[in-house]
Amino acid sequence: MSAGSTLSGRRIAGLYFSGTEIRDLLVAWLALGVAFALFFVGGWNGITRILAAGVLPPLFVALATAGVAFLLHEVAHKVVAVRYDQVAEFRADNSMLFIAVMSSLLGFIFAAPGAVHHRGRLTPREHGHIALAGPAVNLGLMVAFAPIFALGGVLGSDLVTVLGSRGIAINAFLAAFNLVPYGPLDGKTVMAWSKPVWAAVFVPSALLAVGLVFGLGLGFGGPY
Repeated sequence: MSAGSTLSGRRIAGLYFSGTEIRDLLVAWLALGVAFALFFVGGWNGITRILAAGVLPPLFVALATAGVAFLLHEVAHKVVAVRYDQVAEFRADNSMLFIAVMSSLLGFIFAAPGAVHHRGRLTPREHGHIALAGPAVNLGLMVAFAPIFALGGVLGSDLVTVLGSRGIAINAFLAAFNLVPYGPLDGKTVMAWSKPVWAAVFVPSALLAVGLVFGLGLGFGGPY
């Protein structure tokens, strides 16, 4: 029996996910969680920080921020593709997930967990909408993590503060990065559909990412 056949398909919020797709989403989510947990402590040299924190808290933060950001980014592509009557499923790229974990051990990260593959006839506008859905969700998640960041300060909780700050930073960065109009990134498809729409989303996303992540250093620091 193949690994994919051990999971049956599920309909979630009206959207059907095959067993293979559920498996791939879970594998990508877990692998990215491990990769980002290692990345944020500086790779191999920071493993002692993870051990000192008890492993579970830093892994939880990575799964709840980077993992969820990637997961919902891909699901958003699927939702819009299905809306346009496409057959759409996420497929993990195991070799790229391996590279993500290995690169994080070296203190940097290169993450391309996979993609939503869809088939059917589409107009440039529909292609653009599908591509834009992922970064749009990341921008929404960035806003959603802001109250969590503020709550961490009120409660005096390092865990909640780090959860909020990394949620903001990772989603701001992902939105901007995926809108770069190059190669397989979403930005190239969005620009091919509408340059004004691409510019209207990319420019503020890039400014936010640079200001929050590189200017303020949001998302870095903390006990893990």
